[in-house]
Amino acid sequence: LLAATALLGELISIPAAAVVIWRTLFAALGAAVCVGLIGRRSLWPGRANALSLLGIGMIVGVHWFCFFEAVKVANISICLAGLAASPLFTAFSEALLEKRRVRRFEVLLGLLVLAGVATIAGAIKRQDLLGFGIALVSAFLAAVFPVLNRRLVTAGGDPLTMVTWEMAGAYLAALLLLPKFGGMSSLFAWKDLDWLWILILSFACTVFAHSFHIRLLQHLSAYTMNLAISFEPLYGIIAAALLFGEYKQLTPMYYVGLSSILLSNIIHPVCVRLTRSPVAEMDTRPS
Repeated sequence: LLAATALLGELISIPAAAVVIWRTLFAALGAAVCVGLIGRRSLWPGRANALSLLGIGMIVGVHWFCFFEAVKVANISICLAGLAASPLFTAFSEALLEKRRVRRFEVLLGLLVLAGVATIAGAIKRQDLLGFGIALVSAFLAAVFPVLNRRLVTAGGDPLTMVTWEMAGAYLAALLLLPKFGGMSSLFAWKDLDWLWILILSFACTVFAHSFHIRLLQHLSAYTMNLAISFEPLYGIIAAALLFGEYKQLTPMYYVGLSSILLSNIIHPVCVRLTRSPVAEMDTRPS
């Protein structure tokens, strides 16, 4: 579902800021309906949590803006390759925000990802470097908000309530970006099936996928989540090749770089297993 967001960003004709505005508006309303009308739960998480969620949502909103802008400036494959750098950033952001030491193997795997990113940057055309750079900014922001979300959800936050407030924050961020990137007129410049793609993006790829992502953070670290999500380029690039023929624009070195990124995903769970103490292993086994 997360890989599908890049495909939908290619299909939707309106600018990136306008895409984020419609996506977050519909997602906030949809999540609120799920919580308030279907679940009959309170939407008010408390003043401190509400402000925290709005702030996290603004980070998410800028992340999504950079993501869709990278798709439109370059293409799906280059955007997704840049986003795969998020594990490297997360190795540091999670340690910093959770006040723990940086794990050596996470940094080493992050450097493997970085080598892949550098290979990809050297393999793409000069006019696509801007899009790749914007995707790296998106990857950096993607390393921040899962760590913050994990704190809130492990403290007892309801994922759908969190999505409601975060989408409101993302909506505000997109509104601030819209005057400079598209203008108000772009909000209503829909063409063909834009309405359908935006609805799929809002409900399937946001209300469901984002809330499920938050729910998984109750059980997995932000680093593990982002490392798994860096498989997103594989799914997205295969789909982009089949649907849009993007493979014709990419050199063999691009795939060498992508392979090193995917290799880090395979090595990571092995490293986690090897560095976990026997006592921790016993504690995690079901009784």
